[in-house]
Amino acid sequence: VQVDQGKGKSGLSGYYYQGVWRSLGGTKVHQFNNSSAISQCLKGKVVHMYGDSTVRQWFEYLMLHFQVVDSHPKQTGPYMIWDNAKNILVTYRVHGPPLSFIYVPTSELRYIANEIDGLVGGTNTVVVFSVWAHFSPFPIELYIRRLQSIRRAVIRLLNRAPDTLVVIRTANLRGLTPSESLNYSDWYTLQLDKVLRAVFKGFNVRLVDAWEMTLAHHLPHNIHPGRPIVKNMIDILLSYICTK
Repeated sequence: VQVDQGKGKSGLSGYYYQGVWRSLGGTKVHQFNNSSAISQCLKGKVVHMYGDSTVRQWFEYLMLHFQVVDSHPKQTGPYMIWDNAKNILVTYRVHGPPLSFIYVPTSELRYIANEIDGLVGGTNTVVVFSVWAHFSPFPIELYIRRLQSIRRAVIRLLNRAPDTLVVIRTANLRGLTPSESLNYSDWYTLQLDKVLRAVFKGFNVRLVDAWEMTLAHHLPHNIHPGRPIVKNMIDILLSYICTK
């Protein structure tokens, strides 16, 4: 099964119309505008999120619609949302090094591949990851090796539980100050994004094209996109989970 990159005939993923992302290919995007719609979609689901702060943004968005039962004040997590009535579990944990945080306890360092290997998987399991932002200052070979490790773990997961949904959040443009430009570059991030798509091409995974969704929006570029963009990204994620 080919990776769903949501590309239309134009080669573009979609466009915004009246603030809503319109997909040009792949899964039809539905609107989840309130807590009731979100919780109904996630009913009976286990969603594991791994990666950098750009996917932590997704967790924080969902956090506003649920009661958080295990939330650490630090950036790394682990975080957990649990809705007993609807049997919903959502977790987040940061990926392993390299990380640009000043202090990260070694006990909190977990590699995404190892975490995926610990999952049973299945129809009600969703795995979401985003890994790119902390790799920009490093040679691309390091990023390729990390993605290959994650890819092998995804293969093992889908072999033992083919019905597991795997969603990848791509890189996005960031607002660069002169000092940040010493270590980061949108051009280099674009190269990482191309590598990500190539590594997972042909796999039964879904992509949320954060690159085009930030490029097409009128809000200023930011490593952490504005709330309207995140809302549209969550709508795509939930549309993958709850195809109507």
